[in-house]
Amino acid sequence: MGRLTGWIRRLIEGENMPDQHALRSELGDFSSIVCFRAVVTGIEDALGQRAATIALMAAGRSRGKQLARELGLSGIANDLNAIAATMNEVLGVRGTRLCIIDKIESAGRDRLLVYCRETVCSADEPQGSERQLSYTLGAVQGVLEEVTGKRLRGRQTASVLRGGTHDVVELTPLT
Repeated sequence: MGRLTGWIRRLIEGENMPDQHALRSELGDFSSIVCFRAVVTGIEDALGQRAATIALMAAGRSRGKQLARELGLSGIANDLNAIAATMNEVLGVRGTRLCIIDKIESAGRDRLLVYCRETVCSADEPQGSERQLSYTLGAVQGVLEEVTGKRLRGRQTASVLRGGTHDVVELTPLT
């Protein structure tokens, strides 16, 4: 188990103020949105927007799957409310602060809708921006692939940048 995942596990188990300096003694374990966005735009400049989106989604998916495995969430797809609460704890205000997960809904037999807000991907983007979720979408997809045991296809169906109340990720099984 990684040190950051250990920190998150202690957080979920009820520890009030987890040590946020496990990886860096002075600066702490988290960096700024400004720096993350500089990485994103730098990758877009170097690879082009489409290739950058694919790379960032793959990185997020990898991290999401790893996180779900480390937290013992593999194959527990029976309670979407509990999964949403755990994801929000780990990724939200008390966790890594990637985003807030408000809910996960089943939309038909094979479709999940994940309602996110304050995503790192949408932060500081102007209203009307065409920016899509990349790393955040991948992380959410990775967690839910590990939870459901299915390979999923993710796409963003609503955006806070284009009038939505949430960034909504739709996940469907790959066939």
